[in-house]
Amino acid sequence: MAREIERKFLLKNDAWKALAHQKTHFAQGYLNDIFEDSAKSSVRVRVEGEKANMNIKSLEIGLSRDEYEYEIPLEEGQKILKKLAVGPVIEKNRYLVKVGQHTWEIDEFLGENQGLVVAEVEMSSEQEQIEIPSWAGQEVTSFPRYYNVSLSSHPYRAWSSDEKSGKECDTNASFQ
Repeated sequence: MAREIERKFLLKNDAWKALAHQKTHFAQGYLNDIFEDSAKSSVRVRVEGEKANMNIKSLEIGLSRDEYEYEIPLEEGQKILKKLAVGPVIEKNRYLVKVGQHTWEIDEFLGENQGLVVAEVEMSSEQEQIEIPSWAGQEVTSFPRYYNVSLSSHPYRAWSSDEKSGKECDTNASFQ
């Protein structure tokens, strides 16, 4: 079983852009409704540049979650997004920035989530120490609204001004 271990941060400024060494367009959609009482996972299809993947993640908030990912043909991924996605397809540009021993992934969201920029860094264990760059701001790892699966049902444009400023923190760390 694969386990994803990552931390998420908002950004203080756009100083990271000068350090980015790669930019890729992403489109992803979810194939199940995570707000059903019986939901234990999210199932998504992602088109990343010229490849596509099917991904299954456990619905857990925090540093680590179960994750399974399988490559699928690009044409099938595009067709699945168009015909089977539940809710809007999330679009974003992902930038890669090397900081110390880690590569940070910075997602600049488009469409209904335009204006939101989130940085993620994957780790090999929950105890691993990471170098946090000066452009990284508030950590939002434990806030469900910053997860892509939540953004598909409650996009950034629909957030209140308190939610957008980070003043209104999620008190219940779950998707339900």
